[in-house]
Amino acid sequence: MTTQVASNKPEFSLHASLAFFESELFARVQMAGLFADSKTFADATPKRTIDDILADYEQQHRSPNFNLQQFVSSNFELPKPIVLEAVSKADVNPAPEQALSMLEHIDLLWGILQRNADVSLPNSLIPLPHPYIVPGGRFREIYYWDSYFTAIGLVQVGKSEVVVAMLKNFLSIQQRLGLIPNGSRTYYYSRSQPPVLALYIALLKEQTSVFKGEEGERFFAQCIAGLETEYWFWMQSEQSLPNEPLMQHCSAAKRVVRMHGGELLNRYWDDQATPRPESYREDVELAKDLENKPLFYRNIRAACESGWDFSSRWFENGQDLTSIQTTHIVPVDLNALLYFCEEKLGQWQADVGQPETAYRYAQRALERKAALTRYCYLDDQGFFVDYNFMTKAPSSALSLAAVVPLFVGMASPEQAQSVASKLQQDFLQAGGLQTTLRNTAQQWDAPNGWAPLQWFAVIGLQQYGHNELASTIMQNWINTASDFYQQHGCMMEKYDVSGTQAHAKGGEYEVQQGFGWTNAVTMMFCHYVSKAKAQN
Repeated sequence: MTTQVASNKPEFSLHASLAFFESELFARVQMAGLFADSKTFADATPKRTIDDILADYEQQHRSPNFNLQQFVSSNFELPKPIVLEAVSKADVNPAPEQALSMLEHIDLLWGILQRNADVSLPNSLIPLPHPYIVPGGRFREIYYWDSYFTAIGLVQVGKSEVVVAMLKNFLSIQQRLGLIPNGSRTYYYSRSQPPVLALYIALLKEQTSVFKGEEGERFFAQCIAGLETEYWFWMQSEQSLPNEPLMQHCSAAKRVVRMHGGELLNRYWDDQATPRPESYREDVELAKDLENKPLFYRNIRAACESGWDFSSRWFENGQDLTSIQTTHIVPVDLNALLYFCEEKLGQWQADVGQPETAYRYAQRALERKAALTRYCYLDDQGFFVDYNFMTKAPSSALSLAAVVPLFVGMASPEQAQSVASKLQQDFLQAGGLQTTLRNTAQQWDAPNGWAPLQWFAVIGLQQYGHNELASTIMQNWINTASDFYQQHGCMMEKYDVSGTQAHAKGGEYEVQQGFGWTNAVTMMFCHYVSKAKAQN
């Protein structure tokens, strides 16, 4: 008979983690600026139980000899950076003629960015049962919408098993929290990211045999159930809104908005209205002169749920982050993705023999498409925009969010033609598509370009036959990534697309190396361009 020895090593606890973020110790360390990046302490691992550490802090911190830095060092293990030097050109092949190509570099990066199933630790990391890919840099955990774009590249190079593992992780974390969070950290528990689960499932269904056979069919049924959970997370407050249109104004509850015509659309939201633990000092300092701090914090958090943190598309005055009003905005990209979710639920429920459920989702998709066209497409601009339901007016901020209706196939051919013309005239730069037409200090504005938005644009344009513009965007983006790689030996999370060698700037942290979605999208563009040349 074997005797089990109980371990006194603390393990993951959502309650303990959240209590830590609400503690005086946490606030004091973050405001003291002990670390250049607020995320560092939010990701630290306690060496003992949080309760014991907080009790010791309460007993010691008023002592004149108390040293905060020393207390942190004694009680916490700081997270280690993701080391990428092992795949730098110089380290692997010192001779210039033997230097790794950009695609060889990307291929090696997959192994470095992959993590095994997590061991339960008493930190903010929510343990996941299967392997996964992290974005890179400061982002040491899985991220929701990042993973869809990463998956595109992984499927292409035959790593479907990792893609399936990440999908299983998302379904696992959804079962525990009731949503797929922004990322696998406890401080993300109250917000999600752009809902790409339907895209993720569709990718596997179209390009792999994962859902074939008896076991595959069971897994597909689990995925459909997860997609329904995802959908009703976004629609959970629908029943609390008035059933009839108020005509004079809109009403909203959590992520659901009833428009003044009675239609249902969605917005980004966060149940919490406090500083973000991972950016605590930044949020507190920004809000110090504001009268309504909770409103500011909620809008900051809602913008993080959008993935566009931050962009002038959320600002009342178009320039200043303190004017952020994310929760007043009906975003065109969010609603296009939810249209895709409704459409696929209609299709897939029919496939598994649920015609009545399928019909309801299909009707919802048609209703959302009509509402999005009514409120978010400007005939005079020939472009999709966000809609401010508080002012009952379309946004004046033009952004690449406009390409998502093309990507999901809900735009008319005439709308797609107008969007394509606007992209070519105003957004296309030497290095790809710029995110907005406003040059601010924010990272999701001009002149920065982001891989996921290039992907949405290229695939959307191709679906409507605008292949020449799509090819130009791909080649410009490849030039950007390749030129930067030749100069610096790394891939970046974003680029300044006004040229092909400029460092991207803006945002509340330094531009990060890695980088999951950049690697995948760039690799796919290289594949498409090479294939087109071979066919010609």
